[in-house]
Amino acid sequence: MNRYTILSKGKGCLARRHANVAIKAQTGTYKTITNEDKMKVHTTNYFDIFIEVAEDTKADRGTIPPTKASKTVAEMQYEMISKNPYKYTSDDILFQVFADRKDLSTAEYNEAREEFFSKGQACFRASPLTKTYGFGVHSDSKGRLALVGMETEEYQRFLSDTNVKKLKAMKSSR
Repeated sequence: MNRYTILSKGKGCLARRHANVAIKAQTGTYKTITNEDKMKVHTTNYFDIFIEVAEDTKADRGTIPPTKASKTVAEMQYEMISKNPYKYTSDDILFQVFADRKDLSTAEYNEAREEFFSKGQACFRASPLTKTYGFGVHSDSKGRLALVGMETEEYQRFLSDTNVKKLKAMKSSR
């Protein structure tokens, strides 16, 4: 069985990775973690939530992110959601953008996705679409996303709907 090699005995998990298996050092006590043990998985998905545009946005309407030589995060997110409303979850979109930017092959996706979500990731409240480009984001009961321009009647309906929980996008400035 492959194992992590201990680098130091003491507080915390101080180990070097060898094939998804570890020996963890926790205040001098070692615990073997096998392949069957799961890494803690973080998610960015929201359910039945409407993310409003940031309070300090300079946009006055939903604006398509500009096209650049190499696609920006905003452009990639916009394309995925606008072409496929209520098809992808936040996790799906954030990972796909990560995978595309890192030029990962589809064969690498499963392992890369597990590693990507083993650490906390910024959610759509921090997306440039909600902070800069004037889009609200609605997640349905299955966590799938759709964009809503801040100038639309649909945006106003979400704001006034007492059955939908609302969150503000993060401010661009502190």
